[in-house]
Amino acid sequence: MKVLLLKDPKEDEDGQDPYIRELGLYGLEATLIPVLSFNFLSLPSFSEKLSRPEGYGGLIFTSPRAVEAVELCLEKDNKTEVWKKSLREEWNAKSVYVVGHATASLVNKIGLDTQGENCGNAEKLAEYICSRIPMESITVYQKIPHPGIQANLSSYYSKQGVPDSITFFSPSGLTHSLQYIQELSGSSIHQIKFAAIGPTTARALAAQGLPVSCTAESPTPQALAAGISLALQPDSC
Repeated sequence: MKVLLLKDPKEDEDGQDPYIRELGLYGLEATLIPVLSFNFLSLPSFSEKLSRPEGYGGLIFTSPRAVEAVELCLEKDNKTEVWKKSLREEWNAKSVYVVGHATASLVNKIGLDTQGENCGNAEKLAEYICSRIPMESITVYQKIPHPGIQANLSSYYSKQGVPDSITFFSPSGLTHSLQYIQELSGSSIHQIKFAAIGPTTARALAAQGLPVSCTAESPTPQALAAGISLALQPDSC
């Protein structure tokens, strides 16, 4: 059975996207199509904040893209050595929270210890941290439609046909791809099992009137693959 994942491909240490690998273990043929691109914002301001760990009680990384923003700041401002010599340890003396294991892995690579990755989504992480703690947020990237989304989806449908399942990884990914999927699927859209990586995306699907056949118990390849496999079983309807 064919599964369409609307996300960027990310190779792990084995040179394969973990979602492709996990779905393959269930005998499912998965294809990745990116639906979002990203523009980084406010990097000078973010870099200045990173240089003042004494002004904060910790860090919260909400996505892998936020970690990329840190790396960009360090590279552009020639702070890599300062980060290794002092800033990294100063931030490590504080709490560093993350949403999900994928983000945790990237944060670990820049030398920071993490907590909260097992919460699974931003809502549960907020409960874990405690809403009474004062916070300062900064937006370091914005999501825009991937320039190749329409062509890539059209190519997939012309070669593979209508997929048995489609997984959305964010509400914005849904927003930028749904029209094309509806047009390409036609009346067969009712045969597709729609999956969501988490509850926020599931709610966005429901708001569009789409039945959600699977919401991953946690935002991991293992949980999503298990959920999709169950949803595609003949008696799951």
